[in-house]
Amino acid sequence: MTFKEQIQQGIPSILPQKQAYDPAINHAPKRKEILSAEEKKLALKNALRYFNPKHHAELLPEFSEELETYGRIYMYRLRPDYKMYARPIDEYPGKSLQAKAIMHMIQNNLDYAVAQHPHELITYGGNGAVFQNWAQYLLTMQYLSEMTDEQTLTMYSGHPMGLFPSHKEAPRVVVTNGMVIPNYSKPDDWEKMNALGVSQYGQMTAGSYMYIGPQGIVHGTTITVLNGFRKIKQNPEGNLFVTSGLGGMSGAQPKAGNIAGCITVCAEVNPKITKIRHEQGWINEVVTSTDELVARVASAKAKKETVSIAYLGNVVDVWERFDQENIKIDLGSDQTSLHNPWAGGYYPVGISFEEANKMMAENPDLFKEKVQESLRRHADAINKHTTKGTYFFDYGNAFLLEASRAGADVMAENNIDFKYPSYVQDIMGPMCFDYGFGPFRWVCTSGKPEDLLKTDAIACEVLEKMAETAPNEIQQQMQDNIKWIKGAQENKLVVGSQARILYADAEGRIKIAEAFNQAIAKGEIGAVVLGRDHHDVSGTDSPYRETSNIYDGSRFTADMAIHNVIGDSFRGATWVSIHNGGGVGWGEVINGGFGMVLDGSTEASKRLASMLFWDVNNGISRRSWARNEGAVFAIKRAMEVEPLLKVTLPNFVDEGLL
Repeated sequence: MTFKEQIQQGIPSILPQKQAYDPAINHAPKRKEILSAEEKKLALKNALRYFNPKHHAELLPEFSEELETYGRIYMYRLRPDYKMYARPIDEYPGKSLQAKAIMHMIQNNLDYAVAQHPHELITYGGNGAVFQNWAQYLLTMQYLSEMTDEQTLTMYSGHPMGLFPSHKEAPRVVVTNGMVIPNYSKPDDWEKMNALGVSQYGQMTAGSYMYIGPQGIVHGTTITVLNGFRKIKQNPEGNLFVTSGLGGMSGAQPKAGNIAGCITVCAEVNPKITKIRHEQGWINEVVTSTDELVARVASAKAKKETVSIAYLGNVVDVWERFDQENIKIDLGSDQTSLHNPWAGGYYPVGISFEEANKMMAENPDLFKEKVQESLRRHADAINKHTTKGTYFFDYGNAFLLEASRAGADVMAENNIDFKYPSYVQDIMGPMCFDYGFGPFRWVCTSGKPEDLLKTDAIACEVLEKMAETAPNEIQQQMQDNIKWIKGAQENKLVVGSQARILYADAEGRIKIAEAFNQAIAKGEIGAVVLGRDHHDVSGTDSPYRETSNIYDGSRFTADMAIHNVIGDSFRGATWVSIHNGGGVGWGEVINGGFGMVLDGSTEASKRLASMLFWDVNNGISRRSWARNEGAVFAIKRAMEVEPLLKVTLPNFVDEGLL
């Protein structure tokens, strides 16, 4: 059977043979025991409804075993035997170019070189899932291979509800993930609903088919590290950045440190993912003892090296040992998956990786106790360093939030705010988001590296021309991105699809996209998918990250994200998504996202101009209304360019009157 035929058959009528569990693959940890006996029956009934009743007797014991062994029903038997990667778009079956592009993106999310736990359909962050099980994958791909441009596929937390009649200007796919009733949005609620097979955690770009490997977070982290050193008025050269987490997108940190030009130490407890990141070239060196680490960092500082070092062990040991040895840490952060603290997102100090995984599944209460104990030690060690001059920032992974819940000393004197800022509060918010700069990305669906080279050149030319007349307020952002795109090829950032990312405002995104569309129309490049991380100006309401620099009391509201996805859907997006949860946790954030296919048509030109303008300026207007001065500047500039835009502006109150 050919690849196209396998896609078109969906769930096979004749069951494939049961597959052996592959220990060489980086698997998700066993999830905690959370279902009652009756709920386990319900989970099995829910899983079996994908299959003809004649198969139920054969599948029931197998799915029951998966549920007991892993805490989830993944349906490993149905995992396809073809290689999982983003194929050139013309290799996919179908009647719709847009649908083929979405298949390309889905397969990229599950590429073994990209996904954190590919056999569990988890792309990054420990639980950021594309689908809950392999039946959903097969059925979704089948629907996409059948759909026309007058249908829309609706996705309920990984489940393809079906194809519905719509029209050519409607989104081809509408995705929701984890959209539960607010009072049922605690971590254990996710555990239970996911085990039942009725909801999933889509993270950000995992469940919306827009992940491009670590490159996306490399760029954001590079900008953050560069601006972090600027904030403390230091050159990165010979100075030290300490962080943790190599799994999922956090594997980008060492590469970002290298691009910024500093010494990076990144701790990771998982030997398998450490080996993968080293083999992929995302880290330069691996050390396994703090003695070796201390000596290596001292040498790097003396020689003013640019080097990334992975420490295979717990980051708490690094902070504590560096304090004892009086090693100066210039920038410090953390990028473990603390949105998922009790299920593999953060590992306690003093316990082996294997022992911790066993405790997580068999004694979750003790595991939680050990994690919180570790968080208190972690915070205490950071506090010692910050008294010596370290600049520590929360990188939006819920580190300070979970540390505060563990009773760690991380609260400010008012006992309301944290003593350390979110990187959005100090760096990305006022320097980038308020001015409309965020993670614009594109994917060349031809799969040709030469197409990516051409798009890099197009983007660079557009940015350089814009920089000639850009106001002083955004010159730094423009120059950072010109430097980034010029160095993109030499830094070998492509993992999986032929993709690129840079930070651009609405004007930049529209001009770059239009230049791409013209190149496609001329036959110079193939179709291009536009997208972004949800970590952006407008798509995400996250009070401890993306909207942490909103100070008018509205940071716990989610109107912006909801309006973002609704507005994108009728302004021309090819697919849209809205998620509960993300890098800071289930119940802590609402994320809206999109994908847009450029095919060289005049219709695509109209759609990109309309949708990209809204996608950015919706967020700037909200940030402006919160009295963020950079956003007020940016939205006034946008209104000068577009006469149909008229935004309510805030009046500033004299503090003396209050």
